[in-house]
Amino acid sequence: MITVPLLDLGPQNRSLESQYEKAFKEVLHSNAFIMGPRLEAFEKSCAEFLGVKHALGVSSGTDALLLALMALGIKQGDEVLLPAFTFFATAGSVVRLGAEPVWVDVDPHTFNIDLADAARKVGPKTKAMMPVHLFGQSCDLQALRTFAEAHRLFLIEDAAQSMGARWQGQSTMSAGHFGATSFFPSKNLGGFGDSGLVTANDDALAEQAKILRVHGMQPKYYHRFVGANFRMDLLQAALLHLKLPHLPTYNCARAGNAKFYHETLLNQPGVALNQPGADAQAKILLPVDFSKQGIWNQFTLRVLHGQRDALKAFLTQRKIGCEVYYPVPLHRQECFKGVGRGSEQAKVAEQLAAEVLSIPIFPELSEAQRQWVATSLQDFAAGRPA
Repeated sequence: MITVPLLDLGPQNRSLESQYEKAFKEVLHSNAFIMGPRLEAFEKSCAEFLGVKHALGVSSGTDALLLALMALGIKQGDEVLLPAFTFFATAGSVVRLGAEPVWVDVDPHTFNIDLADAARKVGPKTKAMMPVHLFGQSCDLQALRTFAEAHRLFLIEDAAQSMGARWQGQSTMSAGHFGATSFFPSKNLGGFGDSGLVTANDDALAEQAKILRVHGMQPKYYHRFVGANFRMDLLQAALLHLKLPHLPTYNCARAGNAKFYHETLLNQPGVALNQPGADAQAKILLPVDFSKQGIWNQFTLRVLHGQRDALKAFLTQRKIGCEVYYPVPLHRQECFKGVGRGSEQAKVAEQLAAEVLSIPIFPELSEAQRQWVATSLQDFAAGRPA
């Protein structure tokens, strides 16, 4: 029996180990650890990669969202449209500012925000929308812009799982007033702790974010605004800058693994694609990259007929890593009880929370490992024992 972890960071990081050691020594001997040219060089490379004017390194993906909201002046009493099915930070950053989340349902096939439901939930207090490009799949960027403009909303793209994913050639993080991403170690461009990035094309908004990133200070020790310490450590910037040129290769390897799963599993009994008109008798629905330019941060199945937990146990018994992203929709989290509005129309989010299961997709999967995953899924779909 082959062991397949959900994620193994070792091979990727070991391949660049000597370069990391050299960069660490350079930072160590420079005695410069906060801000400065090394961070600016990384920011410039990120901006070029994403096709944006400004990129700001920050302390985490969560702080990237919070900084974007603060720079736009989102405050107590304002409402922000966001998907009910995603990671906690999207809503948490809104609530921390005293603003109200509006829980928007998601599309069952893309897992991304349902703009038709969003349109029904726009109200007089709604000031912004924060769609999430979930699991590495870009939302329709043109549709997002059109929606935001029609309703006069600020647009913040949460691309914590999707840096470099594209829609019709345009990168995520380039369509809104701000983009935000995370360099948490499990991301496609994973760092060595917490860090993140904010992007903008508007000069004034970017400048406001820069000021708020350092406690609202400009010039030194003079504060016109209350900001926070959102700075990225220089060591993170140095190490991430080494990995950035390899990101297209990592993404390509993930896409290759996704293609293998599709080619191996489709047309097998009990397996279908997660798209409109899928076989209602299928046990497992495979994710679809509708943009054809996703980056596969996760390969997330829908397991139907109440069998998700059974499949999780089946894979675990076969020593295959898997995880539920996410078991509780945001509006059902205890800390958000009585917070926000729109939860009664977030039924797809609740359905997905009971069905989704992510399987290994990381770039360094061996042929034997991914074949074992595929064989195990075939066996489960066909009703064979673990």
